[in-house]
Amino acid sequence: MQETLEALYEHYNRPGCIYPDPLSFVYLYENRLDREVVGFIASALAYGRVQQIQSSVSRVLDQMGHSPSAFLTGTEPAEIRNIFQSFKHRFTTGAILSGLLEALGKIILEYGSLESCFLSHLDPGDENILPALCSFVSNVDIAAGARMPMFIPSPEDGSACKRLNLFLRWMVRRDNVDPGVWRNVSPSLLVIPLDTHMHRIALALGLTERKQADMRCAVEVTERFAAICPEDPVRYDFALTRLGIGNEAPPDEILECLKLDHYRRQ
Repeated sequence: MQETLEALYEHYNRPGCIYPDPLSFVYLYENRLDREVVGFIASALAYGRVQQIQSSVSRVLDQMGHSPSAFLTGTEPAEIRNIFQSFKHRFTTGAILSGLLEALGKIILEYGSLESCFLSHLDPGDENILPALCSFVSNVDIAAGARMPMFIPSPEDGSACKRLNLFLRWMVRRDNVDPGVWRNVSPSLLVIPLDTHMHRIALALGLTERKQADMRCAVEVTERFAAICPEDPVRYDFALTRLGIGNEAPPDEILECLKLDHYRRQ
């Protein structure tokens, strides 16, 4: 399987394959603080149709000017709420979004960056990023003054936390797709960003038999990938999630796509 996955990685892990993935917004900024802020916003809104995600993230960033991190730390909460009062992205209202943006601004002012906040919760003995992620989400909830379980879920609730793990993949990994904005978290600690699409692929590959795409399933799939690539268990996430996007490909079609010769012919 590793040879096949590497062929898939080489085929898809290149800059030309990023758009319209919401990760593309991160590359619009050079400053590291801006990149982590934009990454958090883009991943938080990464649910629904691709066109809707692109539109919603663009609307948010357009209001934040050339430096989203400076906007968050230099804009009064009342003004943020006023600017985004009419915002709507599926179940995310302007009030929910404003609470998140205010929280991110407070965290940056207190810790200097989102990375520094996350690192303050990371223990050298942790087997993965989940304990630190639980504490990080708690930090965001406290700064926002309310829990946002539908928008920013916690691993403690059993959710696969796909969007948070997606954000961490963007921030921690560094290759032709992931920018690796953060420098002090090991990719070996990451957990696969598991959604229904990735879950179907994992089932097709025999990486799990769990029928629910929850955190237990995400950890199980990650452990299977870690057996192949222990230093970078989410290495193949981007490439695998390019398969069958936009349709509900059955498992046998996914397996057919994963045949090594298919990518050798490209």
